[in-house]
Amino acid sequence: MTTDLLIFDCDGVLIDSEPVASGLFAKALQRAGLDVSAAEVHMRFTGASEKESRRILIDEYGLADADRVFLDANAELYAEFARSLRPMPGMQALVKALHHRRCVASNSGLERLRRSLGLFDLWHEFAPHVFSAEMVEQPKPAPDLFLLCAERLGVAPQRCIVIDDSTHGVAGAVAAGMRAIGFVDPADPRERRHAILAQAGAALVVEGAAELAAAIDAVSPASTRRTQAAGMEI
Repeated sequence: MTTDLLIFDCDGVLIDSEPVASGLFAKALQRAGLDVSAAEVHMRFTGASEKESRRILIDEYGLADADRVFLDANAELYAEFARSLRPMPGMQALVKALHHRRCVASNSGLERLRRSLGLFDLWHEFAPHVFSAEMVEQPKPAPDLFLLCAERLGVAPQRCIVIDDSTHGVAGAVAAGMRAIGFVDPADPRERRHAILAQAGAALVVEGAAELAAAIDAVSPASTRRTQAAGMEI
């Protein structure tokens, strides 16, 4: 089936923001009195919307003032993004070479997207088609955000492919009637990511930009794209 739209997650797919955010969030939680490591935060909160993260803090960690934790973490987040944030290796070259229509669908808020993805030329490869969970009633894993992307760009869901590194994103894509490619960061410390994303419903699971480029060609046979990604011709 022809692919008419590629829908990219942002954090952990386009930009390497998750380790930075997890570390700062862990420090904010520690200052709030919780004994929690950056690794635990990365495992428990990565891929969750702010709304879902607040629920986890209140219901599972018993933290009464979740708002203060977010204010504390965000006070440092954007300055740290400006200092140390980088695109995922090979992703800028891959996106620039695509002939497909494309958009971003992220559980992050719009301000965070502008102050993270917006630091790079990647923003201009997608804008104005950058969609946040703030725009819909329910974030991933609900299908709402993906269906909004398809509606705004006038593409049938079955002609969309979602690229996401979280089970929330993969499950949301499947619920929306879209195909999903699970993306694994080669540096991700979490175990069994390939199997976990496949179990969530990913049609393919890839590791890094070079494998993603090949996967896009494999699931979109109408594409004649050839690109340089991570120093390799795909």
